[in-house]
Amino acid sequence: MTLERVNIGASHEGRGTMVEIVRRTAEVCFMPLTVGGGVRSADDARALLLAGADKVAVNSAAVSRPELVAEIAERMGSQCVVASVDARRVAQGKWEVFTHGGRRATGIDAVAHALKLAQFGAGELLVTSMDRDGTRDGYDLELIRTIADQVTVPVVASGGVGTLQHLVDGITQGHASAVLAASIFHFGQSTIAEAHAALAAAGIPVRA
Repeated sequence: MTLERVNIGASHEGRGTMVEIVRRTAEVCFMPLTVGGGVRSADDARALLLAGADKVAVNSAAVSRPELVAEIAERMGSQCVVASVDARRVAQGKWEVFTHGGRRATGIDAVAHALKLAQFGAGELLVTSMDRDGTRDGYDLELIRTIADQVTVPVVASGGVGTLQHLVDGITQGHASAVLAASIFHFGQSTIAEAHAALAAAGIPVRA
């Protein structure tokens, strides 16, 4: 199990990274901590790792300069780098990368971008369907599967979880290595223990 802490508005509002918040979180968090939002350089990533993050997620900056992923991987190791891909469906079997919290279109093919980030050294890919995010209708399984089937690094499915079955579907139908959910936990609909139980009941190995 991993805690994801992403400052969605950081790139949009230019707030930079949240080193002090990460430091305070790491002091009381005893699970792996992934932090993203406003990471624009290898130095930004290093500061977050030194503050207590186990991994850093890069998104908007890696769209304009994919080499950033390679720079972080070379300095800190691929295991520290999570490349985030926020995508919207633009046609059947086609998705476009959106940045700045899903507000800005880029014209970049999301699948090709994900493959490039993996080639540049990302240790895992966090793939979010902006169409599904917040809908509670389940992951865009076709998007997740299309990327997962073409890379050798783990893919984390994100965007749209409304039931525990959606978590199972992300792995069994989306071919994701891991699944991310937020609102079902934030609003008390389900617990982490219940999510673990649902995955285990489907025969999916679960890490505590």
